[in-house]
Amino acid sequence: MYNLPQEIQVWYIIPAIRKELAKVLTKKHKLTYEKAGALLGVSKAAVSQYLKSKRGTAITLPPEVKREIEKSAEVIIKDEKKAVKEIMRLLEFVKKTKCSCKLCRKFNRGILNQCSGGCN
Repeated sequence: MYNLPQEIQVWYIIPAIRKELAKVLTKKHKLTYEKAGALLGVSKAAVSQYLKSKRGTAITLPPEVKREIEKSAEVIIKDEKKAVKEIMRLLEFVKKTKCSCKLCRKFNRGILNQCSGGCN
């Protein structure tokens, strides 16, 4: 059995991105949990779980991704309508940095040796 790269994104990468964004939006930009949740597409309870490390903790994002998350938070604060676009941009950035490929290899241990995603 193996996980598709898209499953790795959904189960590990998206929650980690949301966790980091929740931290930046609530701590640095002083948004309420409710407002941060609305921007991230989750409930205020989910934001609370991210901040208490009950969600989004299966992986640690590399520093370069965290820096991009800071940039995205700035964009989102200036224009809330760009939240989805910024999360999509972050997912592309993670893919470009091959962070998702490292995770795919970790969770699939040799199964996807023929992956053509440019990760090998």
